[in-house]
Amino acid sequence: MAFVPMGPEASFFEVLDRHRVSLLATLRRGVREPAGGGTHLASRFEDSVGLQMVSHCTTRKIKSDSPKSVKNFALILKILSMIYKLVQSNTYATKRDIYYTDSQLFGNQTIVDNIINDISCMLKVPRRCLHILSTSKGLLAGNLKYIEEDGTKVSCSCATAVAVPSNIQGIRNLITDAKFLLIVEKDATFQRLLDDNFCSKISPCIMVTGKGVPDLNTRLLVKKLWDTFHIPIFTLVDADPHGIEIMCIYKYGSMSMSFEAHNLTVPAIRWLGLLPSDIKRLNIPKDTLIPLTKRDQMKLDSILKRPYVTCQPFWRKEMDIMADSKMKAEIQALTFLSSDYLSRVYLPNKLKFGGWI
Repeated sequence: MAFVPMGPEASFFEVLDRHRVSLLATLRRGVREPAGGGTHLASRFEDSVGLQMVSHCTTRKIKSDSPKSVKNFALILKILSMIYKLVQSNTYATKRDIYYTDSQLFGNQTIVDNIINDISCMLKVPRRCLHILSTSKGLLAGNLKYIEEDGTKVSCSCATAVAVPSNIQGIRNLITDAKFLLIVEKDATFQRLLDDNFCSKISPCIMVTGKGVPDLNTRLLVKKLWDTFHIPIFTLVDADPHGIEIMCIYKYGSMSMSFEAHNLTVPAIRWLGLLPSDIKRLNIPKDTLIPLTKRDQMKLDSILKRPYVTCQPFWRKEMDIMADSKMKAEIQALTFLSSDYLSRVYLPNKLKFGGWI
């Protein structure tokens, strides 16, 4: 193994190692956490998988002889024809490539995106099986090596980030000594951790960011890393409803992609921070907090009603704290304690003493 550990002494990872043993034992037993049950629109929640599409969900018909849907029908056939050629020739294209083959016909990128999702759902196959890729926006850093489909060898480092590959299915020979994977909500926080040499100080580890709401490739990468290594995965998000929503997408999936939940979700993910309870515990100055907007409160109410929250009592407690205080905080609020508090104190203590839920 070419990686040379440069991080803290072995005792630092004792709690993390015990957490991994627990995760592996759960996997071997095939044990599921108490199910949230119930249905919601076209999705069913199962804690070991996430949000799944139900078999009796509402469907819609698109007819070639209906004036209302004739154009949409034609566009579906057009894209199906392109997919057929891609599969036959064993080549790949991005959604953007498809749009630009006839931008006037398609009108806008969203129409193409929705049709591709519809086709994937209709055929019950992952999008990559259609030979259609998404352009990656996510970034990756830390203790990881792999070979891309074209043979390119990638060696990630703790100092600089590399782009998440656009064909996750094609990467192979993944190698890591990482003790954990940290998903960072925002690019600014991710870059700050790189600048502070967090990866080197707490080596070996892997860091990933989807730069906000994660794209498909970032979610596929997190899933692949979990399936390959079964190392603990933690999220670092803002203590606000939007951050919680992003964490839920990684952990439980989204309504729009519920038909592909098995390939995208990692229910073993844990919430590391920023927790609403941390705000009071750390005496974060009140003038750094932000009042919840009406939209925030609606989002928080929506999350609290979701079936998976019923099997996450500690999550509910944190969200209740936020709802009662009517305040939210960004990760950057920690800089008011000290400029490097996040990388020097907050994250190391959380990881060493098991401060996740």
